[in-house]
Amino acid sequence: MLPLVETPTHKLKKYKPLISKDLFKEITKLSLPLKGLKIFHINSTPRGGGVAEILKSLVPLMKGMGIDARWYTIPARNNFFEITKKIHNALQGKNYHFPFSARKKYMLHMVKTAELMKDMKADIWVVHDPQPAGIIMFLPNFHPSISRLHIDLTSPNIEVWDFLSGFLEIYDKVILSSKEFIKEEIRKESVIFQPAIDVLSPKNKPLSLNKAKGILESFGINTDSPLIAQVGRFDPWKDTLGVIDAYKLAKKTIPNLQLALVCLFLAQDDPEAERVYKKAKRKIGKDPDIFIFTEPEKLGSLKIHTFVNAVQVASDIILQKSTREGFGMTVAEAMWKGKAVIGGNVGGIKLQIKDRRNGFLVSNYKEAAHKIVKLIKNPNIAKKMGKEAQKKVKEKFLMPRLLKDYLKLFNKLI
Repeated sequence: MLPLVETPTHKLKKYKPLISKDLFKEITKLSLPLKGLKIFHINSTPRGGGVAEILKSLVPLMKGMGIDARWYTIPARNNFFEITKKIHNALQGKNYHFPFSARKKYMLHMVKTAELMKDMKADIWVVHDPQPAGIIMFLPNFHPSISRLHIDLTSPNIEVWDFLSGFLEIYDKVILSSKEFIKEEIRKESVIFQPAIDVLSPKNKPLSLNKAKGILESFGINTDSPLIAQVGRFDPWKDTLGVIDAYKLAKKTIPNLQLALVCLFLAQDDPEAERVYKKAKRKIGKDPDIFIFTEPEKLGSLKIHTFVNAVQVASDIILQKSTREGFGMTVAEAMWKGKAVIGGNVGGIKLQIKDRRNGFLVSNYKEAAHKIVKLIKNPNIAKKMGKEAQKKVKEKFLMPRLLKDYLKLFNKLI
């Protein structure tokens, strides 16, 4: 048996004030044929990163609809996650020669994982991202099954894609976040819908500006001076180094500008984070106006989600300057809080930000710096964009909409 992640049960009625009556009725109707069905979600880690964030809210909602929804994680081994991180990066376009030894280690881990699953019985399996995708090769009764890929497949490394697509073709359905990510090998299996955020979670619940500023002031940030921030783990694709370059360039025009980088070490499946962190530290140097947050224990008694909420609420601008992005939940989180977001003009970010209407899309650090200066000097534009941003999230990226999309797919599969 795989390790089970314990989850509570949440009722959809909690979301009634936020969603339309039609959506509430549709979800209720879709859930009726699924009551009692065993839906097992499998991913690589119980915390850290967007997938765990989604499952922490989605699974309880499914349980609240009468579904026997469960969340399991695969065994953690550092050398395995080193391999899958390289697979992840290669699928997002990084050059990588995929050695036979790495393929063999991946497959051996899938064999061992499948062995733990041989007595598990589900009506529908949902397998998230490449880490556990290969288990389908060693479980003959693993149907109906869904592979949910949360990564940007715009231009994958061919060698690694050929390896992974061989597994994906066996799944009954493959969920992607954008039509741009569909590849010929999985065209027939592909389903498109985006992730969503839980606006009732501590990270997204209403937090007053005064309280948010008080929290940041306790960490030495001057809330009377302009503040920009990026939230997200140390990952080459998040372009933390590019954010620092954009800040430094914008600071030439706005001398009292500050930057907060919230890159907490939480995920078990990301061995690359430490390497990116060291590069960022070297680039930052001794700049007293850059605040970098990496260690959760240094937050003291403050909950991580409350701290992230405070950063997003109290910052003048939020960045997500990714160079590849399957979706980018931190974008939706900041937009929900009425912030103008400057995001990379890539992947799933483009599905959220409509350039110059509810935020800005940029392709390099110079463009990002220009937009930082524009928004800091024109707070009315930032406020107007923030209102449009919040409206977009309410319409398209709340958790009940994601629940509806899954229930529709489950009904088709049964």
